[in-house]
Amino acid sequence: MRILIVEDDRTLGKAMSASMTHAGFAVDIAVTVTEALHLLAGENFDAIVLDLGLPDRDGYDIVRHLRQRNLSLPVLILTARDAVEDRVQGLDLGADDYVVKPIAMAELQARLRALIRRSFGTGSSLFSIGNLELDTVGKRAFVMGQALELSGREWAVLEYLASHTRRIVSKEQLIQAITGLGQELSENAIEAYVHRLRSKIEGSGTIIRTVRGLGYMLEKIDESPL
Repeated sequence: MRILIVEDDRTLGKAMSASMTHAGFAVDIAVTVTEALHLLAGENFDAIVLDLGLPDRDGYDIVRHLRQRNLSLPVLILTARDAVEDRVQGLDLGADDYVVKPIAMAELQARLRALIRRSFGTGSSLFSIGNLELDTVGKRAFVMGQALELSGREWAVLEYLASHTRRIVSKEQLIQAITGLGQELSENAIEAYVHRLRSKIEGSGTIIRTVRGLGYMLEKIDESPL
């Protein structure tokens, strides 16, 4: 999953990015509202961690921008502002969570995972498609109770496809979902990950279907009689 951290404290931003990357997120950082809006216009993200005290404009402007355009991208405000009025304003504008600094990185990651799960329509960290089961906290997948041996990138591709079950996901979407800016990943690499995943989830009652010219779709095999 790919997240955008909007934080003008570069030391804190780098520390958060390192921790999130270690936890399996693809991370990009913006230090101003202008930079964040530019990234949001051209890139796909699964959630935002947003500071409010930014050098060019107030971070609330990003929440307004998203919600005025009916964009449901999850926003977690992470700020030093601890007044009740600030919390109320942030949540009323459409933020999904409001957290006062400092926060343990493990808790921040858990809150982000919860927001992303809800945005994908599931509140649980455990979900299944056919006999394929995913644990989004442990970052593990199982077929008929047997754990699959997955690389980090294979897991990231499978998790993204599973979170968009029965929806077409393009190769470009997959590349953006599992890499940050400045990281290179080719469409051929995506094809290789999908090929390996197809073999590993065989017998799970699910398939990764190629939709020619559009991308891939993870779906449950229809076993109904003809």
